[in-house]
Amino acid sequence: MKTTIKEEDGNMVAYLEGSLDTSSAPECDQALRPLQDCKGQDIILDCAGLTYISSAGLRVFLNILKVAEENGGHVYVTNMNDTVRTTFNITGFNNIFEFK
Repeated sequence: MKTTIKEEDGNMVAYLEGSLDTSSAPECDQALRPLQDCKGQDIILDCAGLTYISSAGLRVFLNILKVAEENGGHVYVTNMNDTVRTTFNITGFNNIFEFK
């Protein structure tokens, strides 16, 4: 699992690559910690390189959403493949997150 964070157009964009599952979730969560310092900025989770997400990965996304809302920001998910989108649909996360 590779995670890269960049500031683009006033937003914080996290590029996720690989499989976000039980074994990679703690490392990914740690890599995304800088997003907790975003005050009023929107966060974009770019999933173009994300091949799979498990319930542990969904918890990572949920933690980011919680902190962003507390800090006055929004979280958007973008570029999901069909596998990741299906997981979001089955779990109801498609009703929790905003998509671009």
